[in-house]
Amino acid sequence: MANISRDSIKKLVDKYAHARLTDSGADEMAKMLEKRAKEIAKFAVKNAKKGKRNKVTKEDIEAYVFKKAEL
Repeated sequence: MANISRDSIKKLVDKYAHARLTDSGADEMAKMLEKRAKEIAKFAVKNAKKGKRNKVTKEDIEAYVFKKAEL
């Protein structure tokens, strides 16, 4: 089970996709989102360390998006 609640996932899907989601669908989406968040966090921390910083900035996270766009 993921840490993001089913209710939160269901609200997001309803708000942005105007669709209903089953409990198992919400659980699966939460797992996928957490996996992606972990990947982004690791990248952002490495990026901050390259800049000799202890705090991750918005720019570190945006760099992940740009890195993926280049692939």
